[in-house]
Amino acid sequence: MAENLDVFEEVLPKLLKIQLFSDFKADNENDMRILRMVYSELRLHTFKAGEEIIKEGEHGESFYILTSGSVQVFRNTMAGDRIALANLSADMGIFFGEAALIGTDKRGATVIATTDCRTCEITGKRFKELCEKEPILGYRVMLCLARRMTVTIKKANSDMETLYEALFDEVVN
Repeated sequence: MAENLDVFEEVLPKLLKIQLFSDFKADNENDMRILRMVYSELRLHTFKAGEEIIKEGEHGESFYILTSGSVQVFRNTMAGDRIALANLSADMGIFFGEAALIGTDKRGATVIATTDCRTCEITGKRFKELCEKEPILGYRVMLCLARRMTVTIKKANSDMETLYEALFDEVVN
């Protein structure tokens, strides 16, 4: 994205609102310098309602911030049925594809635009290069990702325990 102050001022509140950048403060000069670096690497994309933004199972290299519109997140069951996991809108501070910031992997879900959408995207490779220049960026974002993944793992463990208990009750009775 070209260093356009008007566009930066539009995107900045969205960056500060998403969980990954919530430790950065608008009144801190160094934080704003780092966020300008991130902003300078973001690429704007538009998607029409119904378009796939990311697809489950495909190789993913980019992280997306939803700046306008809404999306629906889907996942396929083992039987191949598609189930909706969430309906999300830009005003919720939504981002997806964050695993691409750590490394390349297969996407864990499909994200489809439910309205016309706008996203900002950065590749994991470019983000890691920024972190080499600004280690505080990497530290803060990775700490946030670690916290987020911890919550996800705890929830998955709890869900598994509930399923095991239900299965055990079904077998015993």
